[in-house]
Amino acid sequence: MTTRLLEMNPEYYTVWNYRRLLLRSFFEETTPFNPVMEDDSTRHDNVRQYITDDLGFLLPLLRKFPKCYWIWNYRLWLIAEATRLLPSSVVYQLWQKELSLVGKMLSLDSRNFHGWGYRRKVVSALEDLSVALGSTTTSMTEDEFAYTTKMIETNLSNFSAWHRRSKLIPRLLQERNASHAERRDFLDKELELVQRALWADPDSKDQSLWFYHQYLISNFKPHSNDDDSTILSLSDEDKLAYLKAQIEDLLEMLDGAETCKWIYQRLLEMSLLSKSLNGRWPVNASNLEIWIDRLTELDPLRKGRWQDLEKHIHAGTYFLLGTPSSTLKRGPIKFVQQFA
Repeated sequence: MTTRLLEMNPEYYTVWNYRRLLLRSFFEETTPFNPVMEDDSTRHDNVRQYITDDLGFLLPLLRKFPKCYWIWNYRLWLIAEATRLLPSSVVYQLWQKELSLVGKMLSLDSRNFHGWGYRRKVVSALEDLSVALGSTTTSMTEDEFAYTTKMIETNLSNFSAWHRRSKLIPRLLQERNASHAERRDFLDKELELVQRALWADPDSKDQSLWFYHQYLISNFKPHSNDDDSTILSLSDEDKLAYLKAQIEDLLEMLDGAETCKWIYQRLLEMSLLSKSLNGRWPVNASNLEIWIDRLTELDPLRKGRWQDLEKHIHAGTYFLLGTPSSTLKRGPIKFVQQFA
């Protein structure tokens, strides 16, 4: 009955919960679980059959409803039950199959955030199981980073791939035991990657590229030498040099892309960063008011925000735009420098 109902409408979360109760009762009818009895093949086979059959039932539903929360949640629950009831070696094989499945799902819809979220959980589980099984290679960071590169090259507008990449970078550099020079070279290559993507369509309204660019630029904020930074120690002079080069690149990009609000917003952010680092506005900051006027025209829903920013700049009291959430938790950064 639950099968027929869910095939008609997988949004019936109550039916999913009832199906969980049914499966739990089936599991309890088997021999009570004893972790020491790893050789109890009959019990393991019965539980595994129930789980693999139900995983198979979900496949056509996922193809038809790839963004249904309840299907993904139920699939995770099934693997969690396998983890509770089956030996680690068997569970590891199930997770490997899940990694292959989610890879195929993302090849059909590379921007499915459900699939990306599921992939993160699968990778985390495989790494944990690798440790439990005594594997010499437990981290999948390098492979996952390469996977984000592949998906980005397939579709530059893949927000989930850019986001996943930003979360992998700190761990990637830590596992590589990267030196300062290697970290700096890594940042240069990432900036080049996102700049090439932005230049491919300067007038693009795609937010994902600009958000990743903002993530990289956050390395140049004051007091950015923390664990979340790509580069752990940059002098203010180095940060200013990076910002100067980025501002010049965006000003060049602006020619022919005058209707892209993201360029104006990023120019404002980097100008404010420069001002906060040495107390002086960059050379091109004479255009600040023009940039704010353009943002007011192109982004009327946030008109008040841009007008308020202009007032604070003139008053010498303003907040850095695009402050990462880790900084916001400690309170926004406030500066009291005179506008010149």
